[in-house]
Amino acid sequence: MSSTLDSSGSPAMAVAETDSHMMDKWLEGDAGYDLPGRGEIRQGKIVGMSRGEVLVDIAAKSEGVIVSSELESMSSHERSKLVVGKEVMVYVLNPEDQDGNILLSLARAKEELDWRWAEELLESQEVLEGKVTGFNKGGLLVQMRNVRGFIPASQLDNTRREFAPGLSPDERWASIVGDRVQIKVIEVDRSRNRLILSERAAMREWRESRKDRLLDELQEGEVREGRVINLADFGAFIDLGGADGLVHLSELSWKRVSHPREVLSVGQTVKVYILNVDRDRRRIGLSLKRLEADPWSAVEEAYKIGTLVEATVTKITKFGAFAKLTGLDDIEGLIHISELANDHVAHPRDVLAEGQVVTVRVIRVDSQRRRLGLSVKRVDSDEYLEADWFDSEDWDQADDSPDLDEPDFDQPYESNS
Repeated sequence: MSSTLDSSGSPAMAVAETDSHMMDKWLEGDAGYDLPGRGEIRQGKIVGMSRGEVLVDIAAKSEGVIVSSELESMSSHERSKLVVGKEVMVYVLNPEDQDGNILLSLARAKEELDWRWAEELLESQEVLEGKVTGFNKGGLLVQMRNVRGFIPASQLDNTRREFAPGLSPDERWASIVGDRVQIKVIEVDRSRNRLILSERAAMREWRESRKDRLLDELQEGEVREGRVINLADFGAFIDLGGADGLVHLSELSWKRVSHPREVLSVGQTVKVYILNVDRDRRRIGLSLKRLEADPWSAVEEAYKIGTLVEATVTKITKFGAFAKLTGLDDIEGLIHISELANDHVAHPRDVLAEGQVVTVRVIRVDSQRRRLGLSVKRVDSDEYLEADWFDSEDWDQADDSPDLDEPDFDQPYESNS
């Protein structure tokens, strides 16, 4: 064992004082001095130092030694903190080597304490924050003090598992390195050096607490910003910052939408209207179309019954065809099968095709129920012949027509009465 240096630089004085102190305790039979066990963690005090060793008093019959190999692996900053009198936690590597020395480790003590900390987190299920330091093909690596934890891909939050278009999983993982994540410990296996973490479980708990606050804060009629996190057949789920709200299919747009993907994409940031807040059922109803002008508000004025318009067939069903009015992409009307032709029609596809542009006549307008009735067979109907003539270009040219007798206002008026 190397000699130690005291504050004056004399190795002999430090060793003599230490040996004298230990001898006195040994002769007195002090019960506080015992042989430590392998793997035990003890608190000690640095009592001597040399270039190759650090002596630590751990209340045993002799000081323990932190070996030179560990000191060499430390940074100069870490070594500068090791001074005589400093209290440290140490791990017993060997209670007695061939030379009778107690071999200690500072690094193993930190690691062991962090494993114990991880076990406490597993029991308490406390949510904490960690930093992503790396990744492999199975998930993300997170440094937990002096031990490394692993978040499997299956335990990542759903929004993070949605890979960006065109990115491979490795590219996606690499983009996350350096991010701070909310995590929970879900498995600790020290024998296999396994510390398994879950972002999904942590975010579930975080969202629940956040949702409680948002349910208290949100007011109907408010406008909030959110992010699209999922698309379903019946609507889109929007994350409002911890709480999810639903935009039902009918609230996505004033025009007919078959699936939310026609309007939104996962990851998109949108502004939404708070339609309703059900605090008892913990549900938030949202709307996108309420932030847009209602195109039906001017339909009755612009499209009176009998008006001829052009429309594009958008969908064919067994009972008729839906058509979008030219110039009003958000307004669709129904051409019922009975309004397709004067003759019997077995199926609308026998007369029309999707994408076909046709001239139709408006036969019914109900803006409150958002219903617009259209007809193909009445386009040339005698019922509207006079009205069509008055609306036509022929009426504008009627003043020049020799077939019309214009009144002579210079002649006296003769009454037939």
